[in-house]
Amino acid sequence: MLAAEPEVLDELRRLRARVVHVTGALVATSDGLVLAHDTASIEPEGVAALTAAALGVTQSLADATGRGAFRELLVRGEEGYVATYAAGPAAVLTVLAGGRTNVGRLHMEARRSGARVAELVGDALGKAEQS
Repeated sequence: MLAAEPEVLDELRRLRARVVHVTGALVATSDGLVLAHDTASIEPEGVAALTAAALGVTQSLADATGRGAFRELLVRGEEGYVATYAAGPAAVLTVLAGGRTNVGRLHMEARRSGARVAELVGDALGKAEQS
């Protein structure tokens, strides 16, 4: 398990507190391994696996159109949003939000959380490599 998991979980909880209508969040590796989650109504392993699949397609689309490395993906469904943000080179942050969510605020706060998660995961991976 990732040494930074308690701190990452704290960041997920802070994100939920800062954005009204966020119903869950998880951090996973880019290949679909759950690192931390704050979700109640979904199965985090399944969402992480689907996120990894979406990342592959998204990165291919960005590459094919000359848009550079993955930064974020937003899916709007009838009942709300699924948003995924880069969290450094090794992780992604996926956020679930209701249909009444202020998407601008969601982006602003989730980008901040993604940057914080990137620091935490990067530090934990660096320590793990040193041991």
